[in-house]
Amino acid sequence: MHIHILGICGTFMAGIAALAKESGHTVTGCDTQVYPPMSDQLRNMGIDIIEGYGADQLALKPDCFVVGNVVSRARLADGSAKFPLMEAILDQGLPYISGPQWLAENVLQGRHVLAVAGTHGKTTTASMLAWILEANGSNPGFLIGGIPLNFSQSARSGRPVKPGKTSFFVIEADEYDTAFFDKRSKFVHYRPRTLVLNNLEFDHADIFENVEAIERQFHHLLRTVPSNGRVLSNADDEHLPHLLKQGCWSDLRFFGEAATASAPARTYSASGTEQEFNVRYEGERVGHVAWGLSGRHNQLNALAAIAAADHIGIAPHSAAAALQRFQGVRRRMEKIDDRHGIALYDDFAHHPTAIASTLEGLRKTLGSQERIIAVFEPRSNTMKLGVMAEQLPAALQQADAVFAYNHQLGWNVGAALTPLGDKARVFDQIVPLVDAIAELAQPGDHIVCMSNGSFDGIHRRLQEAIARRFT
Repeated sequence: MHIHILGICGTFMAGIAALAKESGHTVTGCDTQVYPPMSDQLRNMGIDIIEGYGADQLALKPDCFVVGNVVSRARLADGSAKFPLMEAILDQGLPYISGPQWLAENVLQGRHVLAVAGTHGKTTTASMLAWILEANGSNPGFLIGGIPLNFSQSARSGRPVKPGKTSFFVIEADEYDTAFFDKRSKFVHYRPRTLVLNNLEFDHADIFENVEAIERQFHHLLRTVPSNGRVLSNADDEHLPHLLKQGCWSDLRFFGEAATASAPARTYSASGTEQEFNVRYEGERVGHVAWGLSGRHNQLNALAAIAAADHIGIAPHSAAAALQRFQGVRRRMEKIDDRHGIALYDDFAHHPTAIASTLEGLRKTLGSQERIIAVFEPRSNTMKLGVMAEQLPAALQQADAVFAYNHQLGWNVGAALTPLGDKARVFDQIVPLVDAIAELAQPGDHIVCMSNGSFDGIHRRLQEAIARRFT
């Protein structure tokens, strides 16, 4: 078939494109304001990206249009359609389908799906899990909202090494809505047999009114796990117990806090530091991890991945050994430069909890002597609405200096960061922002840029500005 993907550069839809291409389909797609890493991945696969959503793309005459959730029936100020291609598809009665439904019908059917859900940590945990399966000979398929460095691609079909063996597929199970015509969360389509619940917190304020609305979608997901499937829940999370009390019809186990008289039984826990720890199941040592990742959040991600792999027969000690060779994920505390003695990181953190976890993990690794410069862009739909503005000062507390990009927002970032005092500075333009960071930076500093978008190419701009200053 020839499929044309609307919103092809989103992390999920780029994965759909990769899977379709690998399966032998002709794939084209369109989007706006494309940027790496997904734009690079698509071009490397030979997939053409058309800029914009013009109705003239009907001339491609694909067999089906696959519609990403970026597409809507919205109108511009002049009354014209924001997505004229979608209007033309509807007007002419052409075949279209959502990305999650296409995935469910064309890739996931008949496979053992291992899904990683939660507000935070989905990409990293799914990447760890896919690598554990790969390192232990399972040749899994996967679709992840980022690019695991162990694979250098965000999605692949994967097949069992021997005919007749179980075919596994690891998926990052996002709670965001499926499409403008299907407002269920994406993960309802996936029908997992192994489900990880990393955490549950309020997010996506553009589509959910409160945390209870998100919890309702997670409960729909729980209902799809079969009785012979397994649910793995974070024992440290405050919202998940309330979710589980609404009903869980599958084998239930936990990861997180140590198994004690007051903690749940059947718990995977860790003892030791966050960079070298023993993995325990019900208190008994079953594996050991020593790696370069930082933060309690990554330790929990590791426990979740090990627990999920255990469900399909990969022993915890083998899973833990594989994680010692886990290289991380692009844009998840990815160090992209360290010239002139200044470390520059790219991180996807955009929710206050994720920002705090990132900075706290780095602080524990560095100690109190080295300086952290946090640079963030409130770009997600939730952050653009300003509903979490009050949480930002506490989230950024571990940084020695904070720079914020107040670009096209309807709320005052500077006012929100007032509790941070003089260590916080806010800029409306990218060039003055970059110049101020480069002027402050000294050898030994760690600059962490946090955004879920391109951040106006700030990483390249900073590299160039720092180079000019020190050469």
